[in-house]
Amino acid sequence: MAKKSMIEREKKRERLVAQYAEKRAALKEIINDQSRPMEERFKASLKLAELPRNSSATRLHNRCQLTGRPHAYYRKLKLSRIMLRELGSNGQIPGLVKSSW
Repeated sequence: MAKKSMIEREKKRERLVAQYAEKRAALKEIINDQSRPMEERFKASLKLAELPRNSSATRLHNRCQLTGRPHAYYRKLKLSRIMLRELGSNGQIPGLVKSSW
């Protein structure tokens, strides 16, 4: 049931994104500033490339906190649809009522 390695990998990515966020923003600002000399902008882009890949926010994915499943993810509860249904059926999510037809 648990893909703990993917959950841990995602947590590591979140830590790296938070750690390098200011540095990445500063380098991107230098790169996008057209008033700066070309050499300075190029050096900034090389420094940005040297940063860890997982420090980029685009590498983050929404994953279920219990199973690590990336699909059918409910942001509000941080669960996949499968775990939402299972926990809801067991009555472990307050205010969630399973309806049937």
